[in-house]
Amino acid sequence: MKDTQIPFTINRCFHHEHNTPTVHSHDFIELVYVVAGQAEHVFEGECYRIQAGDVFIINPGEVHTYRTEPGERIEIINCLFTPELIHESLLKELGVSQSMDYYYVHPFLNPRERFHHRLNLVGASAGLVLSILEMMISEWDQHRPGYLTIIKLQMLQLLVQLSRCYADSAGKEKRSSRSTNHTILVRRITGFLERHFDKRLTIPDLCELFNVSSRQLNRVFKQETNQTVTERIHEIRIERAKQYLAEGDDKVIHVAHRVGYEDPAFFSQLFRRKVGCSPGQYREIQAEELENVHEV
Repeated sequence: MKDTQIPFTINRCFHHEHNTPTVHSHDFIELVYVVAGQAEHVFEGECYRIQAGDVFIINPGEVHTYRTEPGERIEIINCLFTPELIHESLLKELGVSQSMDYYYVHPFLNPRERFHHRLNLVGASAGLVLSILEMMISEWDQHRPGYLTIIKLQMLQLLVQLSRCYADSAGKEKRSSRSTNHTILVRRITGFLERHFDKRLTIPDLCELFNVSSRQLNRVFKQETNQTVTERIHEIRIERAKQYLAEGDDKVIHVAHRVGYEDPAFFSQLFRRKVGCSPGQYREIQAEELENVHEV
């Protein structure tokens, strides 16, 4: 935020493979709305897929960046602020009993899942939130008399609206508790797989850890993700292998071991099937693309 006297700023950004921010944190709150496209949000060392309609909060001190595949592009609106933007006196005058903290924390912080708290807005809700954000951008860019007062009111409207969306989403989940439990189970398992991709993972081990039968595990996982557990493990490992190949110079056999494959031949065969080229060819392609970027 350029003006230290005003704890707010808002802008529209575009990110692609040649234009992504470095890994960073900040001392303010960042509300992000994904206008279009899709990418990976690298948050606290973990990767999460984000897409149009997603809205989420980055709190002070949390480390993050974005990652896009070749050809991918993401358009986002960044709204940066601190709780001091809206004083308690204004909230009381408007008849809002909860503090500002409630409105930006409530919709997004779920004690069961650290990052799966994001909302994905569709239809009228997405249109309304985008409209509010664009009005805020217009006020901020034009700096007309009274702009900050209007922005404060629009911010309050935005956060109350997001809180409503969260409540509606929670209500739907409650009405379908079985589906919710399945979703949470799959998210927990997926998070475990992402954290322990380099370990020897078996279905019996996962069943014991998450207290489910192998039949239920496979059925629920397939239902929720359209993948088997084994397919998901391979996907996570291959994605991590791509990162190691692009960013380091370890031999392919070492990369295979780093992502949990004891048989380098099987790893290479699987990599070729999933990516369309061998691990060595993938590294060469990434190196050439990086060299071309530097030349430009």
